[in-house]
Amino acid sequence: MSPAPRRAASRPASAIPQISWRAPQPAPVVLVSGPEEVCAERAIAGLRDYLRAEDESLEVSDLRADDYAAGSLLGLTSPSLFGEPRLVRVSGVEKCSDTFLAEALAYITAPQEGATVVLRHTSASVRGKKLLDAIRAGQGAGVEIACPAVKRDSDRFDFAAGEFQAARKKIAPLALRALVGAFNDDLTELAAACQQLISDVPGDISEEVVERYYGGRVETSAFTVADTAIAGRYGDALVALRHALASGADPVPLVAAIASKLRTMARVAGSREPAGALAARLGMKDWQVDRARRDLTGWNETSLGTAIQAAARADAEVKGASRDPVFAVERLVTVIATRAPFGA
Repeated sequence: MSPAPRRAASRPASAIPQISWRAPQPAPVVLVSGPEEVCAERAIAGLRDYLRAEDESLEVSDLRADDYAAGSLLGLTSPSLFGEPRLVRVSGVEKCSDTFLAEALAYITAPQEGATVVLRHTSASVRGKKLLDAIRAGQGAGVEIACPAVKRDSDRFDFAAGEFQAARKKIAPLALRALVGAFNDDLTELAAACQQLISDVPGDISEEVVERYYGGRVETSAFTVADTAIAGRYGDALVALRHALASGADPVPLVAAIASKLRTMARVAGSREPAGALAARLGMKDWQVDRARRDLTGWNETSLGTAIQAAARADAEVKGASRDPVFAVERLVTVIATRAPFGA
């Protein structure tokens, strides 16, 4: 497995309101924290739209905290002759200069009336931590919009589902799964795909609609390789694998997708709990439990154990333990699709 990312520092409990990036609300000081740029950009754009809807004369300015000229923050937030509202967007707080840090610490204790200052900190470093701690401790009229990294499959599903929920648009569970699988490695592209379906499709979004729009991506996705292999369709699985590799897919996420499905199957296997209760206990979605139970058709304890062992071996090999990662994936697909040890 790849090493866990380094964390800048543990976060203290926050004394200020925590606002969803999907429904941002202005305050004199708005801290937009966390590494997920898609969510941060949405939040900051949402704040601008909110303020502009209240007053079309809104003045919007941008500052860089790492290339900061003394006095800029106070100058841009100070009232103009006609008293228009001001929005100041500050980027790069995670690499801010000493001058900006000192002025920002002073500013948050006495924000200018009619001004909204948005501080963007990606959490990539501990630089600016003193400012973040002061804001979170309530030293000023601040709110925080957290934008944590979207890395896990469940996070991506929740993100995409949230896109459709926010637009009051229904999408079938299998359609959502196909869409997330097609854009599993790029949240920006996934967000764009969701918005395209929302704007283009007048009714509910079915699996057929996703196939029509993004069939080329879906056909070569890691989850398609996993699905066909687990279903025992050996020939189709090899074809899907070769399409995926030919389109530039990396063996590492291919193996990861297969291993993820096998782990889900193992967690669900043998349980007779209702899908809702089992999903709640395992931290899964109802449809994930239903899908895993369907995937288990034709499998037994021995074949599932063999497949999981093969996945562990392939995971090590595609990450450097073998000189031929492509063969490692092909062997894994063979073991899973035939439900027998390699060469048996």
